[in-house]
Amino acid sequence: MSAQARRVLGRSVWTLAVVLISLTTVMPLVWTLSTSLKPEGEILSSYLQLAPENPTLANYVTLFTDGPFGQYLANSAIIALGGVATNLFFGGLAGYALAKLSFRGRGVVFSLFLGSMMVPGIITMVPTFLVLRRFPLVGGNDLFGEGGAGFINSYGAVLIPFAAGPFAVFFMRQFFQALPDELGDAARIDGASEFRIFWNIYLPLAKAGLAVLGVLTFQAGWNSFLWPLIALNDPEMLTVQVGLAGYVNEYQTQYGPLLAGTILASLPVLVVFIFAQRYIIENFAHTGTK
Repeated sequence: MSAQARRVLGRSVWTLAVVLISLTTVMPLVWTLSTSLKPEGEILSSYLQLAPENPTLANYVTLFTDGPFGQYLANSAIIALGGVATNLFFGGLAGYALAKLSFRGRGVVFSLFLGSMMVPGIITMVPTFLVLRRFPLVGGNDLFGEGGAGFINSYGAVLIPFAAGPFAVFFMRQFFQALPDELGDAARIDGASEFRIFWNIYLPLAKAGLAVLGVLTFQAGWNSFLWPLIALNDPEMLTVQVGLAGYVNEYQTQYGPLLAGTILASLPVLVVFIFAQRYIIENFAHTGTK
């Protein structure tokens, strides 16, 4: 076999593999979208049929008329965007300190952050809940953490424990380490404060890392289920993932609204990823040409 024939064969095999992988990735989403447009009876009778015979938006209407699905979306958006803001700021600040500042115990602090990443989150859920529940002078609690609910059933119950996640600190620390120290030294000679050096010099250079961390944080916050289920037991505070679980019970499963809600819950993550992916690529290209 000639070299050209091997190249053609290799390109054909590669193209076929890419198409097959794309189909296995996209087809579940296409099936979910198609099924969400089917009437309830058609969902069960023709679940293998891709195109709906009588397309309808009734399942989407049911989401917003039979329950507070709009409130679920708003709660998830607040938690996801709040998590992005706190993780980017506090994670970036801590990462900068561990990467660019020299202080006693820096290696120990960094090791503690790395060690906390190895502890399964399920182990810390009960202690975290108790700390938030008995936080003094919050949510009706007295100075000793008694008498109220603390941060439970508030956005703070989800945002505070993850405001500066270990992964965010580790990720930003690695990113800041790749930036030259001479920039900070020159700013210090000019009399700039440490926070100004972080905010005006290093943080703008870390836009690519912030974009990646923002996407990961938004996805984790939007898709979180177990901790919001524990910390937000007020029906008005439920997130979209917890709200969707209400369409499945031991007696019946409302497939139409469930799949319609799944599509709506997937859109924000897809949109954020598409726009952030473009921004990340452009920012890396721009950084490489400096």
